[in-house]
Amino acid sequence: MKFITHEDILDLDILPTQCLEWVSEIIESKEQSVLKPKISMPFENSGFYNTMPAMLPHKQTVGVKVVNRYANRRPSLDSQLLLYDLATGKFLALLDANYITTMRTGAVAAHSIRLLAKQDFFEIGMIGLGNTARAAFIMLMESFPERKFQVKLKAYKDQHRQFIETFQRYQPRVEFMACETNEEVVRGSDVIISSVTYSDGILCPDDCFKEGCLVVPIHTRGFQNCDLFFDKVFADDYGHVKHFQYFDRFRSFGEVSGVVTNKITGRDNNTQRILVYNIGIAIHDIYFENL
Repeated sequence: MKFITHEDILDLDILPTQCLEWVSEIIESKEQSVLKPKISMPFENSGFYNTMPAMLPHKQTVGVKVVNRYANRRPSLDSQLLLYDLATGKFLALLDANYITTMRTGAVAAHSIRLLAKQDFFEIGMIGLGNTARAAFIMLMESFPERKFQVKLKAYKDQHRQFIETFQRYQPRVEFMACETNEEVVRGSDVIISSVTYSDGILCPDDCFKEGCLVVPIHTRGFQNCDLFFDKVFADDYGHVKHFQYFDRFRSFGEVSGVVTNKITGRDNNTQRILVYNIGIAIHDIYFENL
């Protein structure tokens, strides 16, 4: 059995383009996998432990990911992965899963935007600017290397300044703006990316969401009002969202993999409002770690 640390994975110097390729591959082959909904055990102060099992028979791999959240810890999320050989049951490795979680989550968000945003999207709003948001931004810039964008950032402590400083290399093709409220970020944006890990209410009222917008709430928080009036809702996996409060009231629902494999349609026109829940499913992590 191997123990693979965060530093071991960093030393591999995995390129964003490779992450995007791996995400595309596993989403397309989702039906070949066995995936059960995560088991979540919450505790005080919005903390939780999530257990996420999955099996990839086509890769002869089984894995279990464990994620925990402690609100006062920085970063608040931490995760590990157990990896097994499906043919023999051999315990292959215990891996730190934090880097892979961040990168595959960012890649999945970029994949959803490439797939479901309107073709000429220009204005991007971002709420929550931690590591996951940074990964999503990198993946998005790699996906559209020639495009110009206006990016509105929700000002919080000093995160927006740090974000702009980190990504100076994308200027001048990216124009950054700091916004004081969620409403300012969302109103007028073609794509809204939220990476907040906790919200005790709705982040933005209904009238802020323009026609044709795409909302990508990476950690699913704060956009439940959109469930009730958006034209289409997509997610990584049916089993992970069927318990959502308003699931039975979605106007239309489908899995992202169904769009990729042409079993269902994605965006039909530039006026549809679309919500895509990137739940975060273990087959992504296991696919990455197995490679």
